[in-house]
Amino acid sequence: MNWDRIEGNWKQVAGKVKEQWGKLTEDDITVIGGKQEQLVGRIQERYGLAKDEAERQVNTWIGRL
Repeated sequence: MNWDRIEGNWKQVAGKVKEQWGKLTEDDITVIGGKQEQLVGRIQERYGLAKDEAERQVNTWIGRL
């Protein structure tokens, strides 16, 4: 699945995001609003990861959708 489809279906995909990254709050999900950079940034904050690791996790997750 590409990011344009994820962004367009954010309300449906948001539950899967919460399953993958449980430390993200409902407020985080709302703020992310389907934006990939916002997702990466929130994962960095909540999990204390470097940007490249957060991006790797997001890209791996996208590949599994």
